[in-house]
Formats: sequence, C-alpha cells, structure tokens
Amino acid sequence: MIEITNLSRNWKEFSIHIDLCIEENEYFVILGPTASGKTLLLELIAGFYRPDSGEIAIGGRDITNLPPEQRAVGFVYQDYSLFPHLNVEENIGFGLKLKGDFFTKTEKTHPDERRKKVQEIMDTLGISHLSHRYSLTLSGGEQQRVALARAIVTDPRILLLDEPLSALDNRTQGLLRDELKRMHREAGLTTVHVTHDQTEAMVLADRIAVMMDGKVVQVGTPEEIFNSPANSEIAEFVGTENILAGVVVSNEGGLAVIEVEGNLMEAVSDYGAGERVRLCLRPEDVAIASITAAHDAAREHRESDHRESSVRNVFRGTITEIVPHGALTRVRIDCGVEIVSLVTKQSVAAMGLAVDCWVCVSFKAAAAHVIR
Repeated sequence: MIEITNLSRNWKEFSIHIDLCIEENEYFVILGPTASGKTLLLELIAGFYRPDSGEIAIGGRDITNLPPEQRAVGFVYQDYSLFPHLNVEENIGFGLKLKGDFFTKTEKTHPDERRKKVQEIMDTLGISHLSHRYSLTLSGGEQQRVALARAIVTDPRILLLDEPLSALDNRTQGLLRDELKRMHREAGLTTVHVTHDQTEAMVLADRIAVMMDGKVVQVGTPEEIFNSPANSEIAEFVGTENILAGVVVSNEGGLAVIEVEGNLMEAVSDYGAGERVRLCLRPEDVAIASITAAHDAAREHRESDHRESSVRNVFRGTITEIVPHGALTRVRIDCGVEIVSLVTKQSVAAMGLAVDCWVCVSFKAAAAHVIR
C-alpha cells in the first residue's frame, strides 16, 4: 500500500498538494491533462524530489526521507532513458548491478545469478533475441519492453510508469497495453501509471485518480470517473461532451425533470426542484434514429405489453455536423439544445445521415449524470 498524506512541494511556478491511498497489488492510473503535476508526483514517490511537508509511506513504512535506491521502486520514464553505450542485456542488468553497489557485499547479486535473472525477464517479455542489440537500433516498442525489464528485474515493490505508451503507434500501444495487463496479473505488482490517454486509463486501471493543477480532484473506478464525474471540468476532460446547464423542475422518487433551454429532460438524481444543475451525458450514450424508424418503434412500443420504456428522453433535431473519427463518427444535432452523439460508420451509412437531416435522438435517464 502507498499512503500519501498532506504531501506538499512548491516549485517556482507550480505546487503539489496531495492526499492519496493506493492499495497493494492495485493497477492505479493517475489521469490528467498536460502540466497537471502527474510526473512530479511520481518523482516524489520515487524520491527524486523531497517534499516540503507531508509523508509518503509504502507498506506502512515511512520512506519520505529515504534515497531512491532504498525505496524498492522501479521507474520507467516516457523516453525510456536507456543507455546508448550498453546493449539490451547490459541495460537490463545495470539495475541489478547498481542495486548491489548500494548495499553490503552479502546482499549483492552474484554475476551468474544476475545473468540468470536478466535472461528470465527477457524471456518473459519476448526480447531475448534483442540481447546484443543497442538501444539506438531498437523500435519504440522494443525500447519500451527493455525499459520495463530493467525496472522489473530488481524485484521492486512498486512500479512507476510515466506515460509509457505515449511515443508508440496505435497498434503497438494496443499490444503493450495487453502486455502490461498480463504482467500485472501474473506478478501482482503494485503499479502506478501516469497518462493523459483516457483509453489507457479505462483499459488498464483498477482505479483512477484524476489530477488537475497539482491536486487529486476525484478518485474512483473507471466507470465512476467516466460516467459520474465530480464536476464539469472533470466531465469535459474525460470526454463527456454534452454538459447541459439547466434547472430542476421536479423530482419524484429520484427521477428528476430538468429544464434545459426549453427542453424537459429526465435524469436519475437527488437534486430537488429549483436547483441549478448540469446534466452530463457521454456521446456514446446518445442514440440516433431516422424520424421514420423512431415513429415505427414508438408505434410498436405502444402496441406491446411493456408499460414503460427505459429510454425516457426522446427529441427531434437536425444534424449540423458530421465528423469521422476512425471507426466511429461524431454527429452534432440541434434539438433546441446542441447534443453530440458518437455512432459507428455503418450506422451513418445505413441511415443515410447527412448535414440538415432530421433525426430523432434519445438517451436513458440513468445515462445522464447530474452535477451542480
């Protein structure tokens, strides 16, 4: 377990103030925009900086004033920081040699044992065939594996990863995300991973801390962070493109009716009548249908035995923008209030969606998250 209590550090133009608890064996992601202090927090945990005040404890032991080599922490920087004059095997073994140099001779790793450990970690990461290559001849994905191997071979209690996938192409990122998940599952190593990439956070994290302006502003599971952001700033950062200001008209049994620019929208919420709120809705939770299809679906619903649909919000509007994003397409609709939907390319083609088309948009009350 990593316990960070009242941690504070001031630089000339930036400061960090952190309280945070990371569980043992957890894959913990620190997510935030550029210049939010994510890397500085990792460097404080690693001991590269000393805090002005506060405490860092690992496994109940206060390590705040220990030097980096005594913290049992492995660190992988964004640029990997491999030594160009050493080959892969020597780069990985350097950590073991360095570790031995800081302790007594009886605690040093024997050269034969060191070579054995290096070979094992190279086999695990599938880089044995690169053992005599130098870092300048390696691809980004190969360098990343070598950097991971160098950090892990020393048997750290904590693995710190600073934007480890940011320099890689999309395909390699996907492969190495899977590799990180597998390694974490097999080793059970407490991992703290810094990123601004939301896909990384969603795929890898057991829990996420959102960090902004040197502070942790929300901690939760990926589902909690992305579906229930604590405020509009977090909502905007994690891709909740529909953030609609409104006033609660009524609330019966936790189902609130909210007026948003003349539109009445229903959402699951505890806020009462008269309160000014923001309704947050992820674009992938907004469905689009042609007017004809929506009319047919409504008629079938009325004729069925179902008393009530789970989709409580249905509006008509015209498409104002269609922007392709790889396999998905972002569609902007004017319903009296602007609503953004994210749909597949196949759906766009099947419905013949185009700018100025009339469509029906819908979303469930439970999909809308309400904040002040």
